[in-house]
Amino acid sequence: MKLNLGCGQNKLPGYVNVDREASMAPDLVMDLEAFPWPFEDDSVEKIMAKHVLEHVGGDPKVFIRIMQELYRVCRAGAEIEIWVPHPRHDNFLDDPTHVRPITPMTLSLFSKEQCEAWKRAGNSNSPLAIYANVDFRIKTWAVVVDERFRDHPNVKEMVQNWNNVAVEYQFVLEVLK
Repeated sequence: MKLNLGCGQNKLPGYVNVDREASMAPDLVMDLEAFPWPFEDDSVEKIMAKHVLEHVGGDPKVFIRIMQELYRVCRAGAEIEIWVPHPRHDNFLDDPTHVRPITPMTLSLFSKEQCEAWKRAGNSNSPLAIYANVDFRIKTWAVVVDERFRDHPNVKEMVQNWNNVAVEYQFVLEVLK
């Protein structure tokens, strides 16, 4: 099974298109913040979550539970594709329904390998993968830069220091079981 979470108007063929808004006519009306999700353990091979995670889990406990549900329903080796607005872009800041920034560090907190490395180094990062008993590896991630800045020689520094240079993050997570 493949899931397209928070599909809105962007339905994907071959996926179960899920949205909490019935007006979007998804295959399944479902609130991602209502648990447990109606899918069997280890039943999902791929999840698309394009511009959805920033809308859920304003309460950290709820966000961690969402990560646990993603882990529960995915089989070993499943991929989760996540696109989110960059938290330093007006696209993130201007939408009152955006409740949580998602960054590479956010997702790294859900990697057992990364949490163990931080523990060995004596770092104080929250070992969420261990607390929540989940394990995701970031396979790939990219920063999408506004086309006005793509060819600028200092674009990496600009992304770090300026607003509205980076538009979004795109990640692919692998589920490790």
